[in-house]
Amino acid sequence: MHRINPKKLLHSKWTAVKPVNKEKHFMVTEMKFDEEDNVIHCVLEAVLTKREEPIDWQSLKNVEQWRQGWQ
Repeated sequence: MHRINPKKLLHSKWTAVKPVNKEKHFMVTEMKFDEEDNVIHCVLEAVLTKREEPIDWQSLKNVEQWRQGWQ
């Protein structure tokens, strides 16, 4: 599992281990926090198609689904 600091997630780059629809590279484009600095909203954008998808930021810790950076 990756250790991820939610404060540094915005504009971070991710590679899907199993690409779907030729979408392999993604960037976190939107983050929202509540009053206690807990993440309440996170959006990934596919670099190739610009398709946006809300995601549970905790799932980025799963090394079987995501690799940090573009690879």
